[in-house]
Amino acid sequence: MSRIEKAISYFEGNCNCAQSVLSSYSTQYGLDREEALKIATGFGGGMGRFGRTCGAVTGAYMVIGLKYGMGINEDIEAIEKTYQVIRDFSHKFQEINGSVLCKELLGCDINTPK
Repeated sequence: MSRIEKAISYFEGNCNCAQSVLSSYSTQYGLDREEALKIATGFGGGMGRFGRTCGAVTGAYMVIGLKYGMGINEDIEAIEKTYQVIRDFSHKFQEINGSVLCKELLGCDINTPK
């Protein structure tokens, strides 16, 4: 099963968008799936159902951080690489989907009962 198929399967289960994306890639970068699920929990629904940045996008940001991010060694080049990859990803995601905001992607305010 591909990582994309895993993410879809996790989402169709009981995971939010951020959990689905991060946990699909986490073990590849040395992060236990259980920990990935916990870390990503609050990012669902556009940051805690606030309708802001899409959970799939923030999940991807976390994966990008795992791959390129700075550790305790204060690697400034890693920071710049991470920011560039995130900017490129964000532009591509927005180009394909029209937005990176959860409430715009879903066409509703998920912070309301309806």
